[in-house]
Amino acid sequence: MKSGAGAVAVIGTTDWGTTLGIILSRKGMEVRLWARTEEEAERLNREKENTRRLPGFPFPEGLRATASLGEALAEASLVVLAVPSQDMRRNARQVGEHLNSAMLILSAAKGLELDSAKRMSQVIPEEIDSRFHHNICVLSGPNLSKEIARGLPATTVVAGRDSAVAARVQKIMASPLLRVYVNTDVVGVELGGVLKNIIALAAGMVDGLGYGDNTKAGLITRGLAEITRLGVAAGAAPLTFAGLAGLGDLVATCSSPLSRNRFVGQELAKGRSLKEITVSMTGVAEGVTTTVAALKLAGELKVEMPIAEQVHRVLYEGLDVRQGLAELMGRELKHEFTDVLGSAVERT
Repeated sequence: MKSGAGAVAVIGTTDWGTTLGIILSRKGMEVRLWARTEEEAERLNREKENTRRLPGFPFPEGLRATASLGEALAEASLVVLAVPSQDMRRNARQVGEHLNSAMLILSAAKGLELDSAKRMSQVIPEEIDSRFHHNICVLSGPNLSKEIARGLPATTVVAGRDSAVAARVQKIMASPLLRVYVNTDVVGVELGGVLKNIIALAAGMVDGLGYGDNTKAGLITRGLAEITRLGVAAGAAPLTFAGLAGLGDLVATCSSPLSRNRFVGQELAKGRSLKEITVSMTGVAEGVTTTVAALKLAGELKVEMPIAEQVHRVLYEGLDVRQGLAELMGRELKHEFTDVLGSAVERT
């Protein structure tokens, strides 16, 4: 692998990991996509395409797969962790053995660890040397992988506590068709990308029941209030949720037929079981486990999340989808902005 800013390691052959590898190599960068087995790496290099996860998008010349983590990270200036959130800890631990202080680290996962309810920027530091913690950033925004792989214009956000580090990642990731913004609110950017998956499950249920755009618009709006409420309690800046990693990602994930979480909700509304749906999918719908972890976090922070609670009951307690939405509609009436403005508005 060539040295310099053009060398990138992508950990994970997910559709998003493959997409990031493709768009970076289209910029002329040398990219190594780490596959878990020799067999997978050989297949990817032979077919020059990830036919299982992202069919129809051939690899540019600079993109190659390898099963050697050492080879993937050799001389890389950026390491992109594009694995499911429940696999992040294990992968970070393995990657940590090959890091050096010059390597930037970018989490591209949108989920919470199930047992701990921790964000990925909390998980990764626990598995790598403290010397590298300041190099950790996160990526989030309205980023449907197939649209970006097709070369359609898109926007995203890189967040890092060190603005200079985030700016370095921004420069590497940006292209004429991917506009990258920076943010120092890591908590808000992560939680926006994480929690929207729960609302997308509910939006899919609305679509599956044929309830219409008024219902869906109301759900998305109240979902954003719920996301913001938990995010602020966790230490995020409220304004972040009005941005790309908040509202932008929420709208895209709740609306697009490419959204896995929306698909799961839609199929649940049609009467299919969760197990049947997830077994049939090639990718992970992060909202399924995130719902459990988010409610755990909400309990710790004493935050009310009625939409997430109903989604959880549908996913894990056998609640009928129609009944779950009916119960949301039947909740106690209140001022729209009570959660934001506090008890003062309740007297108006």
